[in-house]
Amino acid sequence: MASSIHDLARHLNISIGTVSRALNGRADVNAETRQRVLDAARLLNYSPNQSGRNLRRGTTHAVAFMLQPHPGDQQYGEPFFIPFLSGLQAALAEHGLDLIIVMGAPADYQQERLRRVVETRRADAVLLAWTRREDDRIDYLSSAGFPFATLGRSQSGDETYPSLDLDFEKAGADAVDRLVARGHRRIAAIRPSLDLNFGYLFLDGYRKALRRHGIDIDPELIADGFINEAGGYAVTPQVMRSKDPPTAIIFNNDAMALGGCKALAEMGIMPGQGIAVIVIVDTPLCRYFSPALTAFRPALEPMGRRLGEILLAKVAAVSRSAGPRHRTGLRRGGHVEAEPSRP
Repeated sequence: MASSIHDLARHLNISIGTVSRALNGRADVNAETRQRVLDAARLLNYSPNQSGRNLRRGTTHAVAFMLQPHPGDQQYGEPFFIPFLSGLQAALAEHGLDLIIVMGAPADYQQERLRRVVETRRADAVLLAWTRREDDRIDYLSSAGFPFATLGRSQSGDETYPSLDLDFEKAGADAVDRLVARGHRRIAAIRPSLDLNFGYLFLDGYRKALRRHGIDIDPELIADGFINEAGGYAVTPQVMRSKDPPTAIIFNNDAMALGGCKALAEMGIMPGQGIAVIVIVDTPLCRYFSPALTAFRPALEPMGRRLGEILLAKVAAVSRSAGPRHRTGLRRGGHVEAEPSRP
């Protein structure tokens, strides 16, 4: 059985502080005492308390990713995040860092979990996803001077925290452009009802593109619901029952698109035939429709790797800084674009 630092101190009849300084190579411990401590550590199979050492040294060699699954009864995981996390882990592993997933309950804001990660120093840095338009987590990490980066933009925080995002505004506009080019004028938009910033960005792009094409914005063709299949299933009939129904729908989320297409089928409308459908963002969930749906398909693994590199630059900058409030100077809101996967 491994011994503790208390066992070493009792065995040598010296203080715990002296043992600690000797094990850490401190110059204020003479060579004879240091050697006695090292010999006893080998004899007693000493195992350091890594958590305590991490707190003292200020490093855990780990990054915490705050993951919140979609609300609902999904049993297949998070298709968007699996390839993304693979790329992120690869980038961190090249620098000897581990990736820790801090899982919250569906729709849980995770503020308390985040505080525990920071205050107990369970990780050297944090990555946030599901960024809100106004996000208390970002304000908290900024004020604490704790290294972090975000997957997605927000209006919270200052202008310099690092982030990476799919260009949802451009994707919303491009989707409208594609549909208008094919003769559609009645185009519906369905997005999450949570205060997720990417839903606002998508809707901004959608509205700007409609105005650019001289198409009036009809509030009856815009709906929001829970960011899961049930949400899409519930709100899709709502837009289809408008006074002048749409001939095309843009879904801001793959799970909502699944539920929405089921609702359309139950209404006797075949997605891709009776109505045009575009999905932002595509994941494997949407690739087995027949006919296949048009979808924006980003390269998620390289995106994860890139965000890992951005965060590593942030951690390195903070470690070089003398003050706790250092910022890297990286501008927030970096974009990754994705082209539609089908014509």
